[in-house]
Amino acid sequence: MSTLAVGIDIGGTGIKGALVDVGTGELVSERVKVATPDGGDPDAVLAAVAELVAGFGPDADGVPLGVCFPAIVRRGRTMSAANVSRRWIGLDAEALFEQTLHRGIHFVNDADAAGVGESRFGAARGTDGLVIMTTLGTGIGSAFLYDGVLVPNTELGHLEIDGVDAESRASYAAKERDELDWAPWAARLQRYYSRVEFLFSPELFIVGGGVSKHYEEFLPLLELETPIVPAVLRNNAGILGAAWLAAQPGGS
Repeated sequence: MSTLAVGIDIGGTGIKGALVDVGTGELVSERVKVATPDGGDPDAVLAAVAELVAGFGPDADGVPLGVCFPAIVRRGRTMSAANVSRRWIGLDAEALFEQTLHRGIHFVNDADAAGVGESRFGAARGTDGLVIMTTLGTGIGSAFLYDGVLVPNTELGHLEIDGVDAESRASYAAKERDELDWAPWAARLQRYYSRVEFLFSPELFIVGGGVSKHYEEFLPLLELETPIVPAVLRNNAGILGAAWLAAQPGGS
């Protein structure tokens, strides 16, 4: 039985994809990346994804295909839009991708896919109980995994702290905007993670996003009861998670 699946990760600036062995968590093709069309219009994004998938050739024919996207996803519909066109809001996006690609797919929020990737193949592999992954970037994405099972669309970046969305002060974009050094940014992260820890009592925090490669600069500054570790899959987490979800029975 084949364990191959395709994972596609759509972001505000780039669309990445690869053919994945979901048994081992290894990429079995080169990771391909194309630019997200300016404005992130649905028609242009659909065309770009179709071109990317076609580039995998016959090896990808008939295998499960997972797509992750920067939006709240409910029953295949995109209920929000982060760094893409607002035309996505309310669209039956899963059906549109299936019509464009001429095959069934599994469609999921991008942070949720990354969390699944880390749970199955990365920093949370083998961890029972509640694992919370956060991605620190333009905003703060989040994913809940309980005993490895995804609880989707948590959106903890919008948790209100001191009267504002947490991501407006604690995201990596906020660090850059306010020209913060590591220590004052870590103080903001402390407020955020302490609140999340109090509310949900997780067994493990995972921190992803591009800034996680600099984890030694800020994670040691945090004082939490819960272990907090960097993501290990980097830019492949969403690809791996989307592919794994698609490969499960009923996944696509």
